[in-house]
Amino acid sequence: MRRVAITGAGSVNALAADVPGTLKALAAGQVGIGALDVPEVERLSIRIGAQIHDWDAEARFSRQEIALYDRATQFAVEAGAQACTAAGLQLTEAETLRAGVILGTGGGGYTTIDESYRAVYPGGRNRVHPFTIPRLMHNAAAAHLAMRHGLKGPSFTVSTACASSNHAMGLAFQMVRSGAAEVILTGGAEATLCFGGIKAWEGLRVMSPDGCRPFCATRNGLVQGEGAAVFVFEDYDRARARGAEILAEVAGFSMTSDAGDIVAPDLDGARRAISGALSDARLSPDEIQYINAHGTATAANDRTEVEALRQIFGDTLPPVSSTKSMHGHLIGATGAVEALACIMALRDGIIAPTMGYQQADAACAIDCVPNEARRAHVGAALSNAFAFGGMNACLAFRRA
Repeated sequence: MRRVAITGAGSVNALAADVPGTLKALAAGQVGIGALDVPEVERLSIRIGAQIHDWDAEARFSRQEIALYDRATQFAVEAGAQACTAAGLQLTEAETLRAGVILGTGGGGYTTIDESYRAVYPGGRNRVHPFTIPRLMHNAAAAHLAMRHGLKGPSFTVSTACASSNHAMGLAFQMVRSGAAEVILTGGAEATLCFGGIKAWEGLRVMSPDGCRPFCATRNGLVQGEGAAVFVFEDYDRARARGAEILAEVAGFSMTSDAGDIVAPDLDGARRAISGALSDARLSPDEIQYINAHGTATAANDRTEVEALRQIFGDTLPPVSSTKSMHGHLIGATGAVEALACIMALRDGIIAPTMGYQQADAACAIDCVPNEARRAHVGAALSNAFAFGGMNACLAFRRA
């Protein structure tokens, strides 16, 4: 089977509006979590998030595009443009037929949904914008990326809550590896930091009012973020032949289902996903030098993830950090942004820290790279994503 290279990356998130800025912030331990700026924030119990402030859509898109683009789509289109530019991607007409888009999102056009409900219910309007459905549909961002870049091959959206972008990238990897496609734009986008989005998540009682502290004894919940990250996955030999810079190699992927509880994590499901990714990549546990954890800072998730890792790695468990402590939990886009941390570890030899760590938890006795980035030689890395619904997805990356 073919090898799969990552040749371009783009991102918009609370840390920065591009990849170089994001990597710099991750290396510096910069925290993008702060006070939310949304309508009626005073009615919310949770008033913090990793929000993108000063986003100027008018400077990036035409009026016609803005009429069609939900906030999540705007993030995806910007990240996709960055990725294609970074990859130097140029396709012939024939090549566009074997190039596509696979994106992940949990909420789709959530901002559009929120605004439309407000207009109809408290606003009393009898109709909404005619492009409401094209804006809110989950496949909108993937469709617009395909149209913008003329990609006429397989294009679709994956929606598996917090594992969405890992599933999307894993499927993109499998399609390129199998020869079903030559090039895939893949990653995820999310924009649920609106009144309705936060209010709905408040009902689950899994969100922190004061900060994200993965693996810490004082952790008390996740903090939501927003943004997008998009990558160019392409056949490794094709990338080398055209002289592209290869950021990293996608080495393996595995996905499992707990088939258990709709919200509670399952140890066996997580363990099988991690073990499966190692097997698919033909990597042994002692070859992994870094793991980007799902690490939501909820009591159950962190404890379950650590135990799953312990069962596989034992005393050889490498450094494990959760960058959600900086960029927040981007739900369907979070795995895509976290892939940037894996690329940084592989390419630059910098392991991003787990920020906010205050006190050790005996149930999470790992090296979580607390509060300060670390220099290390990393030849292979894993990235975990475990979602509500018991849907798990783990990616393995190798240094190019």
